[in-house]
Amino acid sequence: MNAAEILSALALPPQALVDRRVPKKMLTEQGDFTAADKRRLLDGIEELTWVAALKPSNIGVPAFRDETCEYLEIAVLTATLRPAARAARFPVRVLELIHRAIPYPVLLIAEQAGAVHLSVAHKRWSQGEGGKVVVDSMRGVELSGGSPDSGSPPAEEAAFLASLSISRLPTAHLYALYDGWLEGFIALEAARIVGSFKPPVTSEESATLRQGLEEHSRIARQLVALRAQARKEKQLNRRVEINLSVQRLEAELAAEIATLSAAMKA
Repeated sequence: MNAAEILSALALPPQALVDRRVPKKMLTEQGDFTAADKRRLLDGIEELTWVAALKPSNIGVPAFRDETCEYLEIAVLTATLRPAARAARFPVRVLELIHRAIPYPVLLIAEQAGAVHLSVAHKRWSQGEGGKVVVDSMRGVELSGGSPDSGSPPAEEAAFLASLSISRLPTAHLYALYDGWLEGFIALEAARIVGSFKPPVTSEESATLRQGLEEHSRIARQLVALRAQARKEKQLNRRVEINLSVQRLEAELAAEIATLSAAMKA
């Protein structure tokens, strides 16, 4: 999977297209960045393109304003990141800086060394600096692309890709539309655990998925640590105690997966 396939799935209306390259120097001047963060942007980005600007005038979805934020338009950007020293995780810091540099909510499609990553970040007014916009929360997913044999993405990624289309997102206002993408990211995370993809429809479903994913992640981290501890333990009695704790956590993890599965089928 690549950026072109994701852009195709978005089904962006022609009147919203911008297709303009964003100079990296301009990006570093937009945010209140440290010298180190400016260097991360300059060294980490090969190319940044402003693909589209989604506005009420070109997609027919009203703007959104309340006491905490204002969504007048949504920017769709693609970024090609330099492949040097790719870590185990996608270079999240560079993605965070891109989101921080742009005052509008952004759907960012980033590619690096054959991997593709989507991210969104809700924004709000700064409480300390009047008129300044800050990132409130960021969420992203990395897509695996097709298998060597089939060339097609896993079923849950194919369903996720279909859910990205503008025509399938909430249309009450731009905040709701943008949040529809974020909810899809959450659903994909859950689908990779339970095997089926279904975006949450209500705030209650979303809260259940979020809480379930947090619990799943917490238990999984504890299991990794305990299993490593068991492998190193020399005393038999202590190893038995650790293994009992592992079994208890495995049961908790299975219960959490069952909860997530039920939430995805509701």
